[in-house]
Amino acid sequence: MQDDTFHDAVTERNPVTAPSSDPATALSSDPATGLSSDPATGHPRPPRREFKARGSFVTRCGGCHLPQLNCLCPYRVSATSEARVWLLTHPVEHFKPTNTGRLISDVLPDTEVFTWYRTVPDERLLALLEDSRYAPFVIFPDDQPDYADRVVGMESVTERQQGGRIPVFIILDGTWRQARRIFRKSPYLDRLPVLPLATQRLTRYRLRKPASAAHLCTAEVAIELLRQAGDATAAEVLDDYFDAFNDSYAASRRHHRLEAPTAAMRRLLVRRNPDA
Repeated sequence: MQDDTFHDAVTERNPVTAPSSDPATALSSDPATGLSSDPATGHPRPPRREFKARGSFVTRCGGCHLPQLNCLCPYRVSATSEARVWLLTHPVEHFKPTNTGRLISDVLPDTEVFTWYRTVPDERLLALLEDSRYAPFVIFPDDQPDYADRVVGMESVTERQQGGRIPVFIILDGTWRQARRIFRKSPYLDRLPVLPLATQRLTRYRLRKPASAAHLCTAEVAIELLRQAGDATAAEVLDDYFDAFNDSYAASRRHHRLEAPTAAMRRLLVRRNPDA
Protein backbone atom coordinates (compact mmCIF):
# COMPACT_ATOMS: atom_id res chain seq x y z
CA MET A 1 0.00 0.00 0.00
CA GLN A 2 1.60 3.21 -1.13
CA ASP A 3 0.65 6.85 -1.11
CA ASP A 4 -0.14 8.59 -4.37
CA THR A 5 0.84 12.16 -3.57
CA PHE A 6 4.05 11.96 -5.61
CA HIS A 7 3.90 12.13 -9.41
CA ASP A 8 5.53 8.81 -10.10
CA ALA A 9 7.76 8.02 -13.01
CA VAL A 10 6.47 5.10 -15.03
CA THR A 11 8.07 2.55 -17.32
CA GLU A 12 9.32 3.55 -20.69
CA ARG A 13 7.26 2.85 -23.74
CA ASN A 14 7.69 -0.88 -24.04
CA PRO A 15 5.25 -3.17 -25.87
CA VAL A 16 5.84 -5.88 -23.28
CA THR A 17 5.15 -3.85 -20.17
CA ALA A 18 3.08 -0.86 -21.22
CA PRO A 19 -0.58 -0.82 -22.26
CA SER A 20 -1.00 -1.45 -25.95
CA SER A 21 -3.54 -0.01 -28.33
CA ASP A 22 -5.53 -1.84 -30.97
CA PRO A 23 -5.02 0.26 -34.13
CA ALA A 24 -8.19 -1.13 -35.69
CA THR A 25 -10.42 -0.02 -32.88
CA ALA A 26 -8.30 2.58 -31.07
CA LEU A 27 -9.15 0.76 -27.85
CA SER A 28 -6.72 0.17 -25.03
CA SER A 29 -5.69 -3.47 -24.70
CA ASP A 30 -4.86 -4.61 -21.20
CA PRO A 31 -1.44 -6.35 -21.09
CA ALA A 32 -2.55 -8.85 -18.46
CA THR A 33 -5.57 -10.09 -20.39
CA GLY A 34 -5.06 -8.90 -23.96
CA LEU A 35 -8.63 -7.59 -23.86
CA SER A 36 -9.80 -4.34 -25.44
CA SER A 37 -13.21 -4.58 -23.79
CA ASP A 38 -14.49 -5.13 -20.31
CA PRO A 39 -14.60 -8.93 -19.82
CA ALA A 40 -17.79 -8.74 -17.76
CA THR A 41 -19.98 -6.37 -19.78
CA GLY A 42 -18.38 -6.48 -23.22
CA HIS A 43 -18.33 -2.68 -23.27
CA PRO A 44 -15.28 -1.21 -25.01
CA ARG A 45 -12.50 -0.02 -22.79
CA PRO A 46 -11.94 3.73 -23.21
CA PRO A 47 -8.82 4.75 -25.11
CA ARG A 48 -5.81 5.20 -22.84
CA ARG A 49 -2.92 7.47 -23.54
CA GLU A 50 0.50 5.99 -23.82
CA PHE A 51 2.39 6.24 -20.54
CA LYS A 52 4.72 9.23 -20.69
CA ALA A 53 6.26 10.73 -17.60
CA ARG A 54 9.51 11.79 -16.08
CA GLY A 55 11.87 8.87 -16.50
CA SER A 56 9.90 7.32 -19.35
CA PHE A 57 12.90 7.32 -21.69
CA VAL A 58 15.39 5.92 -19.18
CA THR A 59 17.14 2.73 -20.24
CA ARG A 60 16.12 0.09 -17.72
CA CYS A 61 17.28 -3.39 -16.83
CA GLY A 62 14.88 -6.03 -18.08
CA GLY A 63 15.30 -8.01 -14.87
CA CYS A 64 14.88 -5.52 -12.03
CA HIS A 65 13.29 -2.63 -14.01
CA LEU A 66 15.70 -0.16 -12.42
CA PRO A 67 17.80 2.20 -14.52
CA GLN A 68 20.82 0.28 -15.77
CA LEU A 69 23.00 2.90 -14.11
CA ASN A 70 22.36 1.12 -10.80
CA CYS A 71 21.01 -2.32 -11.63
CA LEU A 72 19.66 -4.24 -8.63
CA CYS A 73 20.13 -7.74 -10.07
CA PRO A 74 23.52 -8.46 -8.41
CA TYR A 75 21.86 -8.16 -5.00
CA ARG A 76 18.85 -10.38 -5.62
CA VAL A 77 18.63 -13.15 -3.01
CA SER A 78 15.87 -15.72 -2.58
CA ALA A 79 14.48 -16.70 0.82
CA THR A 80 11.85 -19.08 2.15
CA SER A 81 9.08 -18.41 4.64
CA GLU A 82 6.39 -20.36 6.42
CA ALA A 83 3.82 -17.71 5.57
CA ARG A 84 2.97 -16.76 2.01
CA VAL A 85 2.30 -13.40 0.42
CA TRP A 86 -0.35 -12.89 -2.24
CA LEU A 87 -0.47 -9.49 -3.91
CA LEU A 88 -3.76 -8.20 -5.26
CA THR A 89 -2.36 -5.47 -7.47
CA HIS A 90 -4.12 -2.52 -9.04
CA PRO A 91 -3.48 -2.61 -12.83
CA VAL A 92 -1.72 0.76 -12.87
CA GLU A 93 0.86 -0.41 -10.32
CA HIS A 94 2.30 -2.93 -12.77
CA PHE A 95 3.66 -0.08 -14.87
CA LYS A 96 5.32 1.90 -12.09
CA PRO A 97 9.02 1.10 -11.72
CA THR A 98 8.82 2.43 -8.16
CA ASN A 99 6.31 -0.26 -7.21
CA THR A 100 7.78 -2.32 -4.37
CA GLY A 101 5.48 -5.33 -4.70
CA ARG A 102 7.86 -6.86 -7.22
CA LEU A 103 10.59 -6.85 -4.58
CA ILE A 104 8.55 -9.37 -2.58
CA SER A 105 8.29 -11.65 -5.61
CA ASP A 106 12.03 -11.36 -6.19
CA VAL A 107 12.87 -12.51 -2.66
CA LEU A 108 10.02 -14.96 -2.02
CA PRO A 109 9.52 -17.22 -5.06
CA ASP A 110 6.20 -18.56 -3.71
CA THR A 111 4.63 -15.11 -3.87
CA GLU A 112 1.48 -14.95 -5.98
CA VAL A 113 0.57 -11.81 -7.92
CA PHE A 114 -2.98 -11.19 -9.12
CA THR A 115 -4.23 -8.20 -11.08
CA TRP A 116 -7.38 -6.68 -9.64
CA TYR A 117 -10.36 -5.99 -11.87
CA ARG A 118 -13.56 -4.77 -10.28
CA THR A 119 -15.91 -6.70 -12.56
CA VAL A 120 -13.97 -9.90 -13.14
CA PRO A 121 -12.07 -11.56 -10.25
CA ASP A 122 -9.04 -13.64 -11.06
CA GLU A 123 -10.26 -17.24 -11.31
CA ARG A 124 -7.00 -18.61 -9.98
CA LEU A 125 -7.24 -16.40 -6.91
CA LEU A 126 -10.80 -17.57 -6.29
CA ALA A 127 -9.64 -21.20 -6.53
CA LEU A 128 -6.78 -20.64 -4.12
CA LEU A 129 -9.10 -18.96 -1.63
CA GLU A 130 -11.07 -22.22 -1.57
CA ASP A 131 -7.94 -24.35 -1.08
CA SER A 132 -8.02 -25.78 2.44
CA ARG A 133 -4.23 -25.78 2.66
CA TYR A 134 -4.22 -22.02 3.06
CA ALA A 135 -5.44 -19.65 5.77
CA PRO A 136 -5.74 -16.26 4.03
CA PHE A 137 -5.85 -12.91 5.83
CA VAL A 138 -6.61 -9.57 4.19
CA ILE A 139 -4.13 -6.94 5.36
CA PHE A 140 -6.10 -3.77 5.99
CA PRO A 141 -6.53 -1.17 8.75
CA ASP A 142 -9.21 -1.75 11.39
CA ASP A 143 -10.50 1.82 11.11
CA GLN A 144 -14.15 1.24 10.18
CA PRO A 145 -16.89 -0.36 12.32
CA ASP A 146 -18.73 -2.23 9.55
CA TYR A 147 -16.14 -5.03 9.44
CA ALA A 148 -15.01 -4.95 13.09
CA ASP A 149 -16.30 -8.51 13.58
CA ARG A 150 -13.73 -9.75 11.04
CA VAL A 151 -10.68 -8.09 12.59
CA VAL A 152 -8.13 -10.49 14.09
CA GLY A 153 -4.61 -10.27 15.52
CA MET A 154 -1.35 -12.04 14.75
CA GLU A 155 -2.30 -14.75 17.26
CA SER A 156 -4.87 -15.96 14.72
CA VAL A 157 -2.08 -16.44 12.21
CA THR A 158 -0.17 -18.54 14.75
CA GLU A 159 -3.27 -20.61 15.51
CA ARG A 160 -3.86 -21.42 11.84
CA GLN A 161 -0.22 -22.33 11.43
CA GLN A 162 -0.29 -24.64 14.44
CA GLY A 163 -3.37 -26.24 12.93
CA GLY A 164 -1.35 -27.27 9.89
CA ARG A 165 -2.49 -24.55 7.50
CA ILE A 166 -0.27 -22.13 5.60
CA PRO A 167 -0.89 -18.51 6.59
CA VAL A 168 -1.36 -16.19 3.63
CA PHE A 169 -1.07 -12.42 3.79
CA ILE A 170 -3.17 -10.83 1.05
CA ILE A 171 -1.69 -7.37 0.50
CA LEU A 172 -3.66 -4.86 -1.57
CA ASP A 173 -0.96 -3.41 -3.77
CA GLY A 174 -1.69 0.14 -4.82
CA THR A 175 -2.12 3.62 -3.42
CA TRP A 176 -4.19 3.93 -0.25
CA ARG A 177 -7.13 5.13 -2.32
CA GLN A 178 -6.81 2.17 -4.68
CA ALA A 179 -6.39 -0.27 -1.79
CA ARG A 180 -9.59 0.94 -0.16
CA ARG A 181 -11.43 0.54 -3.44
CA ILE A 182 -10.11 -3.00 -3.85
CA PHE A 183 -11.16 -3.83 -0.30
CA ARG A 184 -14.67 -2.41 -0.73
CA LYS A 185 -15.33 -3.63 -4.28
CA SER A 186 -14.16 -7.25 -3.97
CA PRO A 187 -17.00 -9.39 -2.55
CA TYR A 188 -14.79 -12.49 -2.48
CA LEU A 189 -12.71 -10.80 0.23
CA ASP A 190 -15.73 -10.12 2.44
CA ARG A 191 -15.62 -13.47 4.23
CA LEU A 192 -11.91 -13.36 5.01
CA PRO A 193 -10.46 -12.24 8.34
CA VAL A 194 -8.95 -8.76 8.34
CA LEU A 195 -5.47 -8.45 9.83
CA PRO A 196 -4.39 -4.87 10.54
CA LEU A 197 -0.65 -4.30 10.67
CA ALA A 198 0.35 -3.24 14.16
CA THR A 199 3.84 -1.74 14.02
CA GLN A 200 5.85 1.23 15.20
CA ARG A 201 7.91 1.20 12.02
CA LEU A 202 8.08 4.45 10.08
CA THR A 203 8.56 4.32 6.34
CA ARG A 204 12.04 4.48 4.83
CA TYR A 205 10.61 4.62 1.32
CA ARG A 206 12.00 7.69 -0.46
CA LEU A 207 10.63 7.33 -3.99
CA ARG A 208 7.07 8.47 -3.30
CA LYS A 209 5.98 11.08 -0.80
CA PRO A 210 3.68 9.57 1.86
CA ALA A 211 0.91 11.51 3.57
CA SER A 212 2.29 10.18 6.85
CA ALA A 213 5.52 8.52 7.95
CA ALA A 214 3.32 5.73 9.33
CA HIS A 215 2.15 4.85 5.80
CA LEU A 216 4.36 1.96 4.75
CA CYS A 217 4.93 0.89 1.18
CA THR A 218 3.97 -2.61 0.04
CA ALA A 219 7.38 -4.17 0.66
CA GLU A 220 7.60 -2.65 4.13
CA VAL A 221 4.18 -4.08 5.01
CA ALA A 222 5.38 -7.54 3.95
CA ILE A 223 8.61 -7.16 5.92
CA GLU A 224 6.76 -6.38 9.14
CA LEU A 225 4.21 -9.16 8.63
CA LEU A 226 6.94 -11.74 8.03
CA ARG A 227 8.86 -10.55 11.07
CA GLN A 228 5.82 -10.74 13.32
CA ALA A 229 4.88 -14.16 11.95
CA GLY A 230 8.29 -15.57 12.89
CA ASP A 231 9.88 -15.58 9.41
CA ALA A 232 12.82 -13.51 10.64
CA THR A 233 15.35 -14.47 7.95
CA ALA A 234 12.95 -13.78 5.10
CA ALA A 235 12.08 -10.43 6.68
CA GLU A 236 15.78 -9.51 7.00
CA VAL A 237 16.54 -10.42 3.39
CA LEU A 238 13.56 -8.49 2.08
CA ASP A 239 14.43 -5.52 4.28
CA ASP A 240 17.98 -5.39 2.93
CA TYR A 241 16.73 -5.83 -0.64
CA PHE A 242 14.26 -3.00 -0.09
CA ASP A 243 17.06 -0.75 1.19
CA ALA A 244 19.21 -1.65 -1.82
CA PHE A 245 16.31 -0.81 -4.13
CA ASN A 246 15.66 2.47 -2.33
CA ASP A 247 19.30 3.57 -2.54
CA SER A 248 19.80 2.40 -6.13
CA TYR A 249 16.71 4.11 -7.45
CA ALA A 250 17.28 7.34 -5.50
CA ALA A 251 20.84 7.56 -6.85
CA SER A 252 19.66 6.92 -10.40
CA ARG A 253 17.19 9.78 -10.16
CA ARG A 254 20.16 12.04 -9.51
CA HIS A 255 22.02 10.39 -12.43
CA HIS A 256 24.58 9.22 -9.90
CA ARG A 257 26.24 5.82 -10.05
CA LEU A 258 26.80 4.09 -6.72
CA GLU A 259 30.53 3.45 -6.72
CA ALA A 260 30.49 1.07 -3.74
CA PRO A 261 27.84 -1.26 -2.28
CA THR A 262 25.90 0.02 0.72
CA ALA A 263 25.80 -1.92 3.98
CA ALA A 264 22.55 -3.63 2.95
CA MET A 265 24.03 -4.52 -0.43
CA ARG A 266 27.10 -6.04 1.21
CA ARG A 267 24.91 -8.22 3.44
CA LEU A 268 22.99 -9.41 0.38
CA LEU A 269 26.22 -10.23 -1.45
CA VAL A 270 27.36 -12.34 1.50
CA ARG A 271 24.05 -14.24 1.45
CA ARG A 272 24.30 -14.69 -2.31
CA ASN A 273 27.92 -15.89 -2.20
CA PRO A 274 28.47 -17.30 1.29
CA ASP A 275 31.73 -19.03 0.32
CA ALA A 276 33.26 -15.99 -1.36
